[in-house]
Amino acid sequence: MLRRTALPRPLFGTAAALLACLAAAWSLDASAAPKTVCTVTINSSDERDTFQRHLPRGEYRFEELVQRGQPDWLASACRRGVTCDALIISGHFDDGTEFYTDRFDDKEFLTVHEMQQASCSASCSGLFSQLKEVYLFGCNTLKSEPRHVASAEVARSLLRSGHSQADAERLSTLLSERYGQSNRDRLRHVFKDVPVLYGFSSKAPLGRTAGPLLERYFQSAPAGEVASGRASPTLLNLFAPSSMIAVAGLSDADPHAGLRGDMCGFADDGPSDARKLAFMHEVLQRDVTEVRMFLDHLERYVASIGPAQRLVPEVAAALGAIERDRGAREHYLAFARDADEAAVHNRMMALARTLGWLSPAQERSEFLRMIADRMARDSVGRNEVDLVCATRQDPEPGLARQLLATGAVQPGKVTHAAVLACLGSAQAHERTVHALTSSRDEDVAIAQVYLRHRPLADVAELRAVTSGIGRMTAGDAQLRALETLARQRLADPQSLQEIARLFPLARTLELQRAIAGILIRSDYRTLAPADLARTLHEHRLKSPDGKDVIDMLIRLLQSA
Repeated sequence: MLRRTALPRPLFGTAAALLACLAAAWSLDASAAPKTVCTVTINSSDERDTFQRHLPRGEYRFEELVQRGQPDWLASACRRGVTCDALIISGHFDDGTEFYTDRFDDKEFLTVHEMQQASCSASCSGLFSQLKEVYLFGCNTLKSEPRHVASAEVARSLLRSGHSQADAERLSTLLSERYGQSNRDRLRHVFKDVPVLYGFSSKAPLGRTAGPLLERYFQSAPAGEVASGRASPTLLNLFAPSSMIAVAGLSDADPHAGLRGDMCGFADDGPSDARKLAFMHEVLQRDVTEVRMFLDHLERYVASIGPAQRLVPEVAAALGAIERDRGAREHYLAFARDADEAAVHNRMMALARTLGWLSPAQERSEFLRMIADRMARDSVGRNEVDLVCATRQDPEPGLARQLLATGAVQPGKVTHAAVLACLGSAQAHERTVHALTSSRDEDVAIAQVYLRHRPLADVAELRAVTSGIGRMTAGDAQLRALETLARQRLADPQSLQEIARLFPLARTLELQRAIAGILIRSDYRTLAPADLARTLHEHRLKSPDGKDVIDMLIRLLQSA
């Protein structure tokens, strides 16, 4: 009969110890799995390449998220289930809306909105969820100045609603803090709970400078520091002269954590359109000052709802509920009519039309009233002219006549003439074009804005303008007029001869450069290239900056 024999105690202990060692070894192997460094190389590859050269391959693996020629590469990374321990983004970030490149042969970019969608959406929950560190190699990535500040109309709205002056000022400040959305705040929202975000509070070094600094960092950096979740004093000290700082991603304990929830209410791709519209309706019912600070998000989401989506019964019902909300409508329109900036008024009224709160005819009436009010207050300038020309691209002589009928138009003001010209008034067009040769720099500036939208098309008019510029005596105004003409890309030989005639008469290098800028954009071969090259060479003023557009034009003329 077989009997189970007990192992001697020493042997049993040895086996247990061996098993423990094997378990520890397995645990060690599991914990030593390579960390994933994800890279988003929009502009310079110097930063990525330096990390890749110095991080041990057995301990770190690299995943480039950008896929050239595939516009939805970030969404593709989400679909593939990519997770990152560290993220390196290299690209220009000056205005805080997107990372972009300055290379002409490459159009890659990454918007903050795309990153918000990836951060907020359940369908992409893994991409940023395991991050320990983010390296933001771009100017102003962690700039703390608010991008949006509560304007004067916010305080006025608070006063109208019963707040004292002191309370209105205090609440305006709080709104700016909450909704100001500095670059730093926005990226902290994107990279929620990430222990370390490296970035720059102002200007960042270009890749060719950042690369050598990173080389120096890796020469002294402790092993395993990258993706450890701890800020590196060595790295911060090396980049300190370039404004590098480190902050943590937003946490649930942050005073403004609720704002991220609001933004995710629009950015998350999980909820249905009907649910998102219900959330938007709730936002529109808040204090209108808060609605104003949320305008960017409201505009973006409403613009994303296409005609087919609007026909879905649940979506149509949600839109109908917003359209019937008279209380929210009246508060919203009252605030929009009081907006200090014409552009804000225009944006809010366009959104109101999209929401069904205004018909197209009512929107035009609101636009007309806004322009007339500003004319009456003598507060129409370049921005208003630019806005009218940009938003009313097709001639609307009827609207111009209605504006004249208000009595607010002052015929002697070039700004008023330019507004009427933008709307299609032929007489106002002549007055505005004539202002390009005025001795007043401000009048020339208004004509410059107008002609950016309504280029000169009549040859006789063009010849009159070039002749008038030749008679101008005010240097700054003449320079601005020439710069305006450069954008018109002249093709008329007589007009080009008139401009070329001015070169020997020009008394400043800036004027000569402006003339050369016009000629180099035109068909200069119609002007006897050899003779013109000699004239330029003989009369050009010495440039302290070395070769410039004049030298380039001379070379082109000589080879023509």
